[in-house]
Amino acid sequence: MLGLPETIRACLFDLDGVLTRTAAVHAAAWKSMFDAFLQQRARQTGEPLRPFDVVHDYDEFVDGRPRYEGVREFLRSRGIELPQGSPSDPPAAETIDGLGNRKNELVLKAIHDGGVQAYEGSVRYVHAAREAGLHRAVVSSSTNCRDVLRAAGIDDLFEAVVDGVVADREHLRGKPAPDTFLAGARAVGVEPAAAAVFEDALAGVEAGRAGGFGFVVGVDRADQADALRAHGADVVVSDLADLLGDR
Repeated sequence: MLGLPETIRACLFDLDGVLTRTAAVHAAAWKSMFDAFLQQRARQTGEPLRPFDVVHDYDEFVDGRPRYEGVREFLRSRGIELPQGSPSDPPAAETIDGLGNRKNELVLKAIHDGGVQAYEGSVRYVHAAREAGLHRAVVSSSTNCRDVLRAAGIDDLFEAVVDGVVADREHLRGKPAPDTFLAGARAVGVEPAAAAVFEDALAGVEAGRAGGFGFVVGVDRADQADALRAHGADVVVSDLADLLGDR
């Protein structure tokens, strides 16, 4: 049914890159923030400048992860240590949380200026899942998840949302840990084995596999089908509409 095993009773969707065209917005914001930080650091230390790679660095260190964890993972890859700070740090603060807040400012401005578009194929798929009686939840590390869903006009299609706000409140580990997807399954009343995970991020696919979910769909928006399979996807599609067949 809908390209899923017959045992599946719920669909757990990532947001950015699966439901909405916001992954590119996030990638651009990460690059803008990190490149400005790295340029300033190069001037201060004399270290050679290696800009943030919008493909490799984005996929490996920040995509799908909670924002502050993404900052920490990327800086660690460059051998850079900063104090953690706190979520209330201003965007100008030279802390992990400050850099994360700086990135969030850029994302919010981009969304405000350009709006949010949902993938047409994904919207068709979610409608089909609802018609088929499958439960539906959004599982995202973004703290702006509900705002993005409303801006895209698709917030009414889902029974539950597990986002960065919920993860902070319930002390859930971010992807690639399975905690948020497990919370999504609980929110719609199914066991992990009866839920399918839909993810475009390598960390998200890892989370789906680690959580023992019944099926993991990799959504290839960045020419990384092989990597999605290697990280645990049962099937890889370029668009969720591919799973609808001739529907």
